[in-house]
Amino acid sequence: MFVDFSSRPPSLQFDGPASHLTNYRRVYQGTERQVADAGCADPLAGYLATYERLNARHVVLKARDLTSTFGVKIANEDVAAFCRTNGERYIGFAGVDPHKGEAAVAEFEYAVRDLGLRGLNVQGFEHRLPIDDPLLFPLYRKCVELGMPVNIHCGTNFSTQTSMMYGHPAALDRVMMALPELRVCASPPGWPWVQELLAVAWRHPNLWIGTVAVRPRLLATAHSGYEPLLQYGRTVLKKRMIFGSAFPMMPVEQALSEFDALPLKDAVREDWRCNNALEFLGL
Repeated sequence: MFVDFSSRPPSLQFDGPASHLTNYRRVYQGTERQVADAGCADPLAGYLATYERLNARHVVLKARDLTSTFGVKIANEDVAAFCRTNGERYIGFAGVDPHKGEAAVAEFEYAVRDLGLRGLNVQGFEHRLPIDDPLLFPLYRKCVELGMPVNIHCGTNFSTQTSMMYGHPAALDRVMMALPELRVCASPPGWPWVQELLAVAWRHPNLWIGTVAVRPRLLATAHSGYEPLLQYGRTVLKKRMIFGSAFPMMPVEQALSEFDALPLKDAVREDWRCNNALEFLGL
């Protein structure tokens, strides 16, 4: 059993044009090609069947509203509808446009109270905002008020239309100091500032780290820059590491296979695969 903290279904509502992410297709072309080559006549049926076959406890889907910056939107209503249609296995996080100010806060509250979404997704690089930008704090405070967790993009990004510095974990430290009750998962896991992110997580007990959009085998690959995640993730931070495949960036089965090959004790592996995510999600 496992929780996949990052997945995007192969359906039209989740696949709008996103020209600002063109460079991602270059960077991830190897693993994304494996997904394409394994395609079936009905991709959505195959997607659902994969998680059924692998006995996924939960799969987290994330909305995004980049209207003010890149004109892209994965609507909260579509994420909520997918979760309703396909059962309790699927959990949705809301995405709102922080440039809309109070309207964004109201939209997030509506997504939680009326649509049944279970958290907030903040992709700062796509909003062209650092993690601690003042525009984001009303949303963070609303998360605390509603008891909702937030996923925050942390680390570099591969879009050449926005700065990589928007994901620096030093800004996350400032958020956690201001709002220690806020439940945050930083994903992806901070590269090339992995050690800085680990320091922030060690300082703040309400910060988890999602190993999302990175091949799990890199955590055990010398000189990759990801090795400290394995060292600290099996010791002082073993209760705060969360697995995610980032499908379709990587096939789910391959991500799990590489993860299961990591040198972790069985109990720690189960925490990374499932238990830590359940705690973060409030389940």
